[in-house]
Amino acid sequence: MRIQNPLFRADMPDPDVIRVGSDFYMVSTTMFYMPAAPILKSKDLQHWEIVSYICTEIEDNAIYRLEDGRHAYGKGQWATSLLHYKGRFYACFVCHDMGKTYLFSTDDIEKSDWERTEWETVYHDMSFLCWEDKVYLVYGNGEIRIVELKEDLSGALEETDRLLIHTPSEGIRLRCEGCRAYAKDGWIYLLFIDWPADTEEEQGKRREVCYRSGNLMGPYERKTILYDDMWLPGRGIAQGPIFDDAYGNWYAMMFQDSGAIGRVPFLMPVEWKEEWPIPGKDGKVPECVEVPFDERPAEAIIQSDSFAHEEDVLKNVWQWNHAADDTAWSFRERPGYLRLQNKNFASDLMRARNTLTQRTKAPGCAFTVNLECGGMADGDFAGLCVFLEKYGQIGIRQRNGKKSVVMRRRAGETAPYELQRKGDLAALEEWYTIKETEAPFDGESVWLRIVFRFDSWGSQEETAEFFYSLDGERFSPLGEKLDLLYSLSIFVGARIGIFSYNEGQGGAGFSDFRDFVADESCEL
Repeated sequence: MRIQNPLFRADMPDPDVIRVGSDFYMVSTTMFYMPAAPILKSKDLQHWEIVSYICTEIEDNAIYRLEDGRHAYGKGQWATSLLHYKGRFYACFVCHDMGKTYLFSTDDIEKSDWERTEWETVYHDMSFLCWEDKVYLVYGNGEIRIVELKEDLSGALEETDRLLIHTPSEGIRLRCEGCRAYAKDGWIYLLFIDWPADTEEEQGKRREVCYRSGNLMGPYERKTILYDDMWLPGRGIAQGPIFDDAYGNWYAMMFQDSGAIGRVPFLMPVEWKEEWPIPGKDGKVPECVEVPFDERPAEAIIQSDSFAHEEDVLKNVWQWNHAADDTAWSFRERPGYLRLQNKNFASDLMRARNTLTQRTKAPGCAFTVNLECGGMADGDFAGLCVFLEKYGQIGIRQRNGKKSVVMRRRAGETAPYELQRKGDLAALEEWYTIKETEAPFDGESVWLRIVFRFDSWGSQEETAEFFYSLDGERFSPLGEKLDLLYSLSIFVGARIGIFSYNEGQGGAGFSDFRDFVADESCEL
């Protein structure tokens, strides 16, 4: 079977992959979206479906409830490492907003909400390493460290944390991080991403480097094993795992920053040359990869949803923006609908709880939903949104007993790099202006649609357009196109969202949604 790159045309950053028998399992980063740490399964390396989440929420506190001006945007669950060890599955990730490392374990990787242990230490971008019947974490940025874990993996052994490698810093924009560690044939292999600075001769781009040694504490040799940007100049494909199949073939899965869609993974073969793992073909990421499997279709990672569910259980493709208020949403209160109750006031979309999201897909996709707004109250605003730092919304707003269709967007120059990194919601609100386009509305049902276009994969203009319909057939545009831009304050790709909140004018009504339709075709 032949697999076309990129593997996902959607945001799936920081992958780790393990194989158990003929099944491949992958974990990815979703940061502040909950439930956290999706586990995907594949039998053919092309079709992947989300089968579980490591945890429903990270913490029950003001940060993850979007209270008191606090949030986990750009933080949350990062770069999870997976391990299958002595018949049990383990996952480890850091939350910088909490200053903690979390270890989870389970006997069944396809079951959500694993057993949980917290460590009051930050092991940044760690990777499990199994070596001579012991388990270690290799972690760090630039200064790479190693710590031995207890036999039951419940914590770190005291006085075992040591500096392992001092990676180069001169002429480097980003020093080594994002470790993936392996032991094979008497060698230890440590894979990292780094980013050389620009020179007069060449624009620096991210690359994958490997350190290897026959001894745990070194010395380690270093080799650049992949330095390719494929179709986006300057955006190197790097950071991710290597793994084998049941036939002895080896693969790598690494991602590329791909504009507003997010960070997109590529699959490539790995050839062992002089006992070094070399991804790609002739130093390049191939457009296609041959794999020795029959095609095994799986559920898509982006899906339509009727919302006709008998239990209050979401499809695995959905994630909330931060932790949900479970008292404020239901499928059962009105069968056939998702009901969102506006129990929580919010000054804008970024502060609103219970926004329900899915990924978007390049090169284009569209999403439509029917909103019934008879239960809305003054101050309520509900509809569809583009969830990014520079967001856009279309929906129904009620003020002084009257409803209208509103397209709202953040406008102005994109916030500067340092402001994005700081992630201060108040400062970002002050930076942008809000522009609105309004149309009269006196009904109780409306169809809303957002069309995304990622044709350029971040190399030129990427946009979203907003539409509404009174009959579900004839759609009218509303407002201006929204420029889609990736930003560090969010640190994930553009998502479609269903929102409903009260802007603080009294009210606290509810909104009913049904027939969410995802169209991934390119002919929009």
